[in-house]
Amino acid sequence: MSHRDDLVLRSRRTVFPDGERAAAVVVNEGVITAFAPYDAELVATEDRDLGEHTLLPGLVDTHVHVNEPGRTEWEGFASATRAAALGGVTTLIDMPLNSLPPTLDPDALAVKRKSAQDQCFVDVGFWGGVVPGNMDQLPPLHAEGVFGFKCFLADSGVPEFPPVNRAEMEEAMRMLADLGSLLIVHAEDADTLEHAPGHAGPGYADFVASRPPEAETTAVAAVIEAARRTGARAHILHLASSAALPMIARAKAEGVRITAETCPHYLTFSAETIGDGATDHKCCPPIRGREDRERLWAALGEGLIDCVVSDHSPCTAELKRLDSGDFAQAWGGIASLQLGLSAVWTGARERGFTLADVVDWMARRTADLAGLPRKGRIAVGCDADFVVFDPDGRMTVDPHKLAHKNPVTPYAGMALHGVAVETYLAGALVAVDERPAGRLLTMTKGSAR
Repeated sequence: MSHRDDLVLRSRRTVFPDGERAAAVVVNEGVITAFAPYDAELVATEDRDLGEHTLLPGLVDTHVHVNEPGRTEWEGFASATRAAALGGVTTLIDMPLNSLPPTLDPDALAVKRKSAQDQCFVDVGFWGGVVPGNMDQLPPLHAEGVFGFKCFLADSGVPEFPPVNRAEMEEAMRMLADLGSLLIVHAEDADTLEHAPGHAGPGYADFVASRPPEAETTAVAAVIEAARRTGARAHILHLASSAALPMIARAKAEGVRITAETCPHYLTFSAETIGDGATDHKCCPPIRGREDRERLWAALGEGLIDCVVSDHSPCTAELKRLDSGDFAQAWGGIASLQLGLSAVWTGARERGFTLADVVDWMARRTADLAGLPRKGRIAVGCDADFVVFDPDGRMTVDPHKLAHKNPVTPYAGMALHGVAVETYLAGALVAVDERPAGRLLTMTKGSAR
């Protein structure tokens, strides 16, 4: 009796780590087991020809605030992972805040995992947190399988997750270097922010002035120096200011173990086009000017910025203060988990980048950052996580049609190129109106189980 494969997906545009070509991808027991020519004769339980639709690896989003438990009215595992699947994200790593309790010790991690159990439409892992006084919890959290640890150098926005000072950050780095783990840093300097102009009311320019580029550059310099002294791996979260790029470039050239990310909103919007009172655009660090945006794109092309992640940080409409437009009072966070692939592809194609570039930034490199070698690429032995993508399709963003729990996003009304048509997780088509089938991932010895 001839061998029968579980699944064959055929596309004339399959994006592999070494480029795009026609191929048939063979899947067995949730894993990619072989490739064949596009028109090869194969025997499979299911054999699908995707035609002109592109087959991409599922995206890996390492910067998502799910907020459950404790602030589930902002977002929860069911709604967040449904939105992820609809946007082509097949793996996400959940931030240690703004849930209650924050993920600062193994007991809190257990609460988070229990909340997520049987709710996830995609695979989910967890970051741990670093705050003053919890250094003794880092080794046990690491042993429990968090993918690394997050800290803030300025106010996080929630009292239960206070910032660390530079000495505490370096202490954490030394400990994590010994553990072989990673510190990811919200890099804005508290002292610089304290001495910046205050802001109140609806003026977007006033809000940007209250969080100047110097807050980022000062903090990034501190992270680099701590990483240099300790030998630790450190990662700069949501870079908005291009002024920090030269020091990141120098540090990388010198062998400092530093990486950096940016986000779709920093690559899409610019301060010049954000109107007063548009608090749906508020995030920290803020969306800066057009020149910063274009330099971030260039840095992605050069490989200086390593990856693109959503920093999906939603809240209720009331907390966005859309009625008053007061930036001082509004929650700072962009809701975009379902839209990242389309938003980045829209900007990338305008600047001459390819889908292979987008996959590199949003799938392979994010998987590498988190230590997920079986994710983020179409390769034999990798998980059969895919996005069926229509790169020439167009969508107009209607917040009320997104799976995000709250219909608030700065992308409202925007026309975007590229549509995620279908998503596969471990070789199975994700149906967001059926039973969730995502796994809770645990980091162990440099890979996930």
